[in-house]
Amino acid sequence: MGAGSIGCYVGGRLLASRAADVTFVGRERVAQELAEHGLTVRDHNNAVTISPEHITFASDPAAVAGCDVIAVSVKSAHTPEVGRDLADLLPPGTTVVSLQNGVRNATTLRESLPTCTVVAGVVDFNVVSLGDGVFHCGLGGGLSFARGAAALADSLRNAGFAVTEHADIASIQWTKLLVNLNNAVSALSDVPTREMLASRSYRRVIAALITEGVATLRTAGIRPAPLRGLPVALMPRILRLPDALAHIVLRAQIRADPHARSSMWEDLTRRRSTEVDFLNGEIVRLGADAGVSVPLNSRMVELVHAAEAAGAGPPGISAGALWDELRAGQV
Repeated sequence: MGAGSIGCYVGGRLLASRAADVTFVGRERVAQELAEHGLTVRDHNNAVTISPEHITFASDPAAVAGCDVIAVSVKSAHTPEVGRDLADLLPPGTTVVSLQNGVRNATTLRESLPTCTVVAGVVDFNVVSLGDGVFHCGLGGGLSFARGAAALADSLRNAGFAVTEHADIASIQWTKLLVNLNNAVSALSDVPTREMLASRSYRRVIAALITEGVATLRTAGIRPAPLRGLPVALMPRILRLPDALAHIVLRAQIRADPHARSSMWEDLTRRRSTEVDFLNGEIVRLGADAGVSVPLNSRMVELVHAAEAAGAGPPGISAGALWDELRAGQV
């Protein structure tokens, strides 16, 4: 439900491996693209193309009626609408899994679907749409779920995904959100992820955003999970290291290829609203609740909204200009 970059990639992998029968629900633009070119899911190692006649794609949410598991991958702003749509379609006990950014989506879905089993998930990889039905995973990682989605987890493992299930998914969601604070930098800079992380100047900006986020979570009493074995609070220190040292550590933590881009960059490129209010904006909300000033993430929210309003795509702001904007916001 929400067959964009993540939905097409995850669903495409399931379909290509015959791990599950898949129905895609998404925009008519995507339906036409797949009808013309088929669906290609690829990473730096492999690529598989599914021909159009083997793809079931609909724009009407009613197409998911009768499915055993609903994987929701719409943008966070559309979650309430999806919840209302599904409420009229799903019998009690249906498993609904959120494969979305942010920390509130599963809760939002439960409000509309009290008789369904709603499970929060975390997607620890990045997918970008390259056009002509090609969906490329340029930033490696696995999938994490709260307990309650065993059937989907098994199917995803059969499709080749690394899947883990957790009793405390909230701490993992917060860690992913802290990492995703870099999405705004990617979107505003118009720089690929690997190139951005190779630049100490851009890393300085990302480190400042994460530092503010970590401090806000600490004040609010929230403990994020470790990031691939390291306390997430160490990430700003790593990002601030000289290039040679930072590259050694980051290569072990983040596997980004030249195609990797953030979903926020893709949204600005396609002139769509972004999820900044559910990422950097979540730190702003948490700071307001905890009585903590968060000028850096607040300013990033403002800059992304300005880029949305301009409607001209990623503005290509340099690292130096972004840094100056953050410093100005602290005054």
